[in-house]
Amino acid sequence: MKFKIVYDNNRDTIRVRFGRNVITKKEGYGLSELLSQKENIQTVKVSSVNGSIYINYSGSKNKIYKILSSIKKSDLYEAEPTQDEIIRETNRRYINRILRRVATRYLCMWFMPQPINIIKIVYDSAPYILKGIDSLLHLRVDVDLLDATSLAVTLSQRMFGTAGSIVFLLGISEILEEYTIEKTKHSLENSLMLNINKVWVETETGEEIQVPFTDIKKGDHVIVRTGTIIPADGTIVKGEAEINQATMTGESLAVRKIEGNSVFAGTIVEDGNITIEVTALNEETRINQIIDLIESSEEVKATVQSKAEKLADSIVPWNFALTGFTYLLTGSTIKAIAALTVDYSCAIKLTTPIAVISTMREASEREIVVKGGRYLESFATADTIVFDKTGTLTKSQPHVAKYISLGVLSDEEVLRQAACIEEHFPHSVATAIVNKAKELNLQHGEELHSDVEYIVAHGIATTIVGKRTVLGSRHFVIEDEKVKISPEHEKLIQESMDKYSVIYLGINGNLEGIICIDDPPREESKEVLDQLRALGIKDTIMLTGDSENAAKTTAELLGIDHYRSQVLPEDKSRIVEELKAKGRTVIMVGDGINDSPALSAADVSVAMKDSSDLAREVADITLLRPTLEDLVTVRLLSQKMLDLIHKNYSRILVLNTSFMALGIAGVITPSITSVLHNGSTMLLSYDSMSSKNFKKLKAPEV
Repeated sequence: MKFKIVYDNNRDTIRVRFGRNVITKKEGYGLSELLSQKENIQTVKVSSVNGSIYINYSGSKNKIYKILSSIKKSDLYEAEPTQDEIIRETNRRYINRILRRVATRYLCMWFMPQPINIIKIVYDSAPYILKGIDSLLHLRVDVDLLDATSLAVTLSQRMFGTAGSIVFLLGISEILEEYTIEKTKHSLENSLMLNINKVWVETETGEEIQVPFTDIKKGDHVIVRTGTIIPADGTIVKGEAEINQATMTGESLAVRKIEGNSVFAGTIVEDGNITIEVTALNEETRINQIIDLIESSEEVKATVQSKAEKLADSIVPWNFALTGFTYLLTGSTIKAIAALTVDYSCAIKLTTPIAVISTMREASEREIVVKGGRYLESFATADTIVFDKTGTLTKSQPHVAKYISLGVLSDEEVLRQAACIEEHFPHSVATAIVNKAKELNLQHGEELHSDVEYIVAHGIATTIVGKRTVLGSRHFVIEDEKVKISPEHEKLIQESMDKYSVIYLGINGNLEGIICIDDPPREESKEVLDQLRALGIKDTIMLTGDSENAAKTTAELLGIDHYRSQVLPEDKSRIVEELKAKGRTVIMVGDGINDSPALSAADVSVAMKDSSDLAREVADITLLRPTLEDLVTVRLLSQKMLDLIHKNYSRILVLNTSFMALGIAGVITPSITSVLHNGSTMLLSYDSMSSKNFKKLKAPEV
C-alpha cells in the first residue's frame, strides 16, 4: 500500500498517511495489532479517519518504512481495540464534548441574538429545574433542589448571564464525572478479563481436555468442579452442584442445581461437579456485572463517600437559611442571590466520589482490581492483617523437593497419581505437583480416576481403579480419612516436616506416599510486612494448615507477630471473626479455595494473582501481579484517597466561604460568585481525577 510521510524526526518517531477511507475503524485496530507484532516497533497509533499511522520505533528507520511498504490490502483484517486504544478514544471523545460545550457557550454569548440566547439558556436550565421539582415533590432538601432554586431565581430576576454560567459549569462538571467513571470502567474491564484463562472441555469421545477460555464456543461441554468459576451461560447436562450466584442474584446462600437447570457466567460451584452445555458466551456480561456493582451498589460505596453525600444534602437547608437571612438583613435581592448561588454541598458531593473512583482507576492501572470504594477505605484504616501462608507469604510457585513411596507404588507412580488428581484444582501446591510430573515426563494418558471431589478441609478424594484415593494435608488424610500410618513412616515424615510442607497420598486406607513441597517465603515478604507496619498496621498474623515446625520457621524468618498452625478453613474464618469482635479492622490475604470463608469474613479481603476462582470472586481486592508489594501500594493509594478527600473539604470550605462573603458584601455580583463557585468546583473535580495526585506514592524505608 502506498503512503505519504507526514512527519519524521530522524530519530525514533514517524507519522505516515495512507489516505482517507482506505481502512475501516476495525481494520485500523487490526493494522495496529499487526504492526505491534513487528520487531523494533514500540508504539503504534492508527487513525482510520484519515488513514494515518504514528509509530515510535527503535533501530533502523528504513526497516520500518520497508514494513509499511510491504503491507497489502489483503493483509488487513478486523480486530477489537486494545485497552490503550479505548482510553485514547475515550479521551478524544470527552475532550471534544468539552470543547463543543465551551464553543457553543461563547458563540451563543457573542454572536447569537439576545432573545434566542435567552431561550437557549431557559431550555438548558429546564432539566436541572425539573430535578429540583422532583426533589421538592418528594420532600428532599438536597443539592438538586438548591441548583434548581438558583436557576429559577436568577431566571426570574432576568439574570440570564448568571443562569447561563451556572448551567454551563454544571454541564462541564457532569462531563468530567462521566469521563472519570468511563475511564475507570475501561481499566477495570481490561483487568477483569484476565480472571479466566483456561477451562476443561469434554470432547465427543468423552475425553477431558484443557483449552484456552477464548476457544470455547456455543455447544461445547465444559466441566466445572468445586471452587471453579462458571465461564459461560449454559445448561447442566451432567452432575449436580451447589452454586453461589451472589454475583448474579445477590443471594448469600448457594443454590442446588441439577441436570436441565440453567447456570450463568461468573457464578461459582461451591460443591459438586457439573458438565454444562454452553448456550451463550458471557465474558462481557460477567465483566459488566462487576462494573455495574462498582458503579451503583450502596454496599460497596465508601463510607466516606456516603457521609459526603449526606453532609452535602444536610448543608443545603443552611444555604437556604443564609439566603433568607441575607435578604432580611440587607433587603438586597442581588446579595441574597449571591449567597444562594454559592454552596458547599455541590463541591462536596461531586469531588468525593470522583476522588474514590479515581483511586480505583489508579489501582487498576497498577494491575490491582478493587470492587468498591468502601474496600479502599477499610484497607486505609485497617490495623490488623491476616495472611494465609502457602502461595501468599511463600512463593507463588513452590516446587516438589522430593516424593517418597511408603507402600507398593513406585516413587514416580506416587507423583504421577497425585498430578493426575491435582491438575483439576488450581492452587500453587497443585501446580507444583503437576509441573514436576510434566518435568519428569510422567504422562497419565486417559484419566485414571472417577470424578474428583474437593473437600474444603485441605484435601481431594476420588476413586482410582475401584480404590478410594485421598490426597491432602495430614489432618485430612490421617485424621479425617483414618489412613493408617506406621511408626517407621511417622519417623520419616517427621524428619521431612521440619523442612518441608508434606502432602499425603492414601489409597484404600493405607498411606502410599508423601510429596514434600519446598515453599520458601517470597523475597519481598519481610520488607512488605515491615512497610505495612510503618504505614499503621499494628498486628500481623499468619494462619496455615502446615505443621507447627514449618509454621514457626516461617513466622520467625519473617518477623510475624502471631501465627497459628494446622488451621482448618472454618478455623481461619472463626479467628477473623474473633479479631473483628475485639474491635479490629481486619485485612485477610489468601489464594486458595480453603481461604474463601476467611476472605468473606474479613472487613476487606485480598486475593493473590494465582488464586483459585472462588478466592478471586469472594475477594474485595485482587492483585494481578505476583508480588506482595502491591499490598503496600493499595495501602498508600487508599490513604492518599482519604487525604485527598479531607484536603478537598478544607479547600471547599475556604473558597466557598470567601466567595459567599464577597457576594454578600456586594464586592462581586451574583454572576461572578456563580462563575467562581462553579469554576472552583470544576477545578477541584478535575484535580481529584488527576493522576498527579498518585504519582509521588513512596513506600516507607524500613
